[in-house]
Amino acid sequence: MPASNDLLQLTATDLRMATFRLARRLRCARAVDEMSDAQLAVLATLRMHGRRTISALAERERVTAPSMTSMINGLEMQGYVARTPDSDDRRRVQVDITDAGTEIVAQTIRRRDELLAAMLAELDFTPDELSTLREASELMRRVVER
Repeated sequence: MPASNDLLQLTATDLRMATFRLARRLRCARAVDEMSDAQLAVLATLRMHGRRTISALAERERVTAPSMTSMINGLEMQGYVARTPDSDDRRRVQVDITDAGTEIVAQTIRRRDELLAAMLAELDFTPDELSTLREASELMRRVVER
């Protein structure tokens, strides 16, 4: 039996508020303080999915191509990405994450996981409650990966 519209709305509100507050707390933990969340997102995308064009990155991150070009310029100057000519079309450029960029992403993930683990530990959750949180995270992943 499908959920009622009222239940869907209430759940959406509760999830939005909780995830927004959690995300805000976790964004404070990063390996490089001067790096924006948008730049970290681009590095994470490159780390997870590999080489991409600037237009593909812009589309994925929902920004304009000129904005992505500016972001890539900054990341390249810091040594976190490298551009290479596209092998099929010399007019296009592919962007790769460097070892330094990969390390920044790995350190940021590690710091955020440690922060969240510490937050969970402070609340002294039972194993059943932690299991419930893990199940909820899987459901949330299904929502965002759709």
